[in-house]
Amino acid sequence: MPGPAEPLGPAPRDAAAPDRLWYAAYGSNMHADRIRCYLAGGVPAGSAHSCPGCRDPRDPERSEAVWLPGTLYFATESLVWTGGRAFYDPDGDGAVAARAHLVTAEQFADLVAQEMYRPPGTDLDLAAVLAAGRYAIGPGRYETLVHAGDRAGLPVLTCTAPARYRALPGNPPSAAYLRHLGAGLAEAHGWTPERAARYLATAPGAHGRWTADAVEAVLRGHDPVPPG
Repeated sequence: MPGPAEPLGPAPRDAAAPDRLWYAAYGSNMHADRIRCYLAGGVPAGSAHSCPGCRDPRDPERSEAVWLPGTLYFATESLVWTGGRAFYDPDGDGAVAARAHLVTAEQFADLVAQEMYRPPGTDLDLAAVLAAGRYAIGPGRYETLVHAGDRAGLPVLTCTAPARYRALPGNPPSAAYLRHLGAGLAEAHGWTPERAARYLATAPGAHGRWTADAVEAVLRGHDPVPPG
C-alpha cells in the first residue's frame, strides 16, 4: 500500500526529549492552510471556530509525506466541523497516509492543547511517550500520544484517542472536514480526488455512509451528498 513516501524508521526507546520533532498529521492538519490556523491563529475554511494559535506562530520548518502503520477511523462528534473526527489506531491493520511537519516541541504541545480546545501555553513532558511508544496525558479524545517512529534522527509523534477503533461508535465526517483531508492528501502525497476519495470512503466510520463517488464529488468542489 505505501506509495512514494518513505516508511518510518524504528522508534528509539532511550532517546532524550528533543527540542524539535515531527508531528504526524493524519487528519485535517495534513492541509497546510488548516495547520497554519493552529500555528498562527485564525478560522479554518468551512468552520466558525477561531484557533488562538501557538506561542511560536511560524510555519513548520519542513513537511513530508509519511505512512503510519495502523488504521484511520472516524468517530465522536466534532464541535468545529460537525460529523466525525479522524483518529489513528496504531494497533489496527493497514497503513495510514500522513504528513509529518517538522515543528518545535513547544509548537507540538500547543497543537495538542488546541485539539482539546484548551489555550496553548503548557509544555509537555515527552520523556514517557519516547520511552514507552505510547502515553496518555489525559483521558481526552486527542490526549494519547504515540511515538510512531523516527525520521532523520528525530521522533515522529502524533496524538489520538485512547480507544481502539472498534471500541468507539463510528461517525461519518462532514463534507467540510473531508475537503481539508483531501487537500492535505493532495499536497502531501500527490493524490488525485479519485484516489483520496477511495481511501477516505473505506475508513471505518465513513465506510457504508459515504460512497467513494460522493466523497470525490465533495473533493472536486461539488455540493455534498449527505452520508447515508
